[in-house]
Amino acid sequence: MYTTRQGKRAFMVAPAAAVVALSAGPAALAAEPVPGSSAGGKAGPSAPAGYRITTELPERISVDNRSGKTELTAKVTNKGSATTGAVRLTVAGFQGLTVDNVAGCTKVPEARLPKGSNSAYSCAIDALASGKSRTFDVTAHFDLNRQGQICLPVTLGNTETLLWQQGPVHFGTRNPVSDAPDTPLMLNTVNVPAGSSTATPGPSESAAPGERLPETGPPSVLPLAGAAAGLLLLGGAGVWITTRRSSHR
Repeated sequence: MYTTRQGKRAFMVAPAAAVVALSAGPAALAAEPVPGSSAGGKAGPSAPAGYRITTELPERISVDNRSGKTELTAKVTNKGSATTGAVRLTVAGFQGLTVDNVAGCTKVPEARLPKGSNSAYSCAIDALASGKSRTFDVTAHFDLNRQGQICLPVTLGNTETLLWQQGPVHFGTRNPVSDAPDTPLMLNTVNVPAGSSTATPGPSESAAPGERLPETGPPSVLPLAGAAAGLLLLGGAGVWITTRRSSHR
């Protein structure tokens, strides 16, 4: 089982003392170009020959301190040598991160949510040519008083064959600023809840500010009740489908 390594220091989230209205609204957050990273991603063990699917999340998102709203993009890329058949991306939120909507995708019913997830959307992709990408606009909200994770599994069509899985990975604080309208969160960094005196270290907290996050890395381990690994790969198949809540009822 993967474990997270000890960070060198922890940060305190400082909530905004005053509410500052953003003239462009939440869309301004998504419009700002942000480098992406596949940190926490791993290929599925049973992916067919020629399939090299990866996903990316932005390295940084901003959470409105008043509403908790945030926007980000989920990117799927075909790095294989040929056009894929139908594939399916799922965007799932955990604990303090709740996925409110993914444009063009279908909400996953509560009974079929991945184990430990509070929300998820399913995105069907008919085919993806070699070297091409698809991006999906995600709206979410983040409870800055809690930890939050996101996961992007990609499966082959409507089957249980896992092609790729990014996460669950954290979005957390790097350089929180007091009295600001929003809080910046960095990918693969554990959040320090507001008012906390201590924090659980994250895998990227020791990185210097401005340094690019790793392009690959092991998924984070989720402290989920009754399921320590959530959507992590298990044996020869992904457990995104097999550990749905419905299977445990």
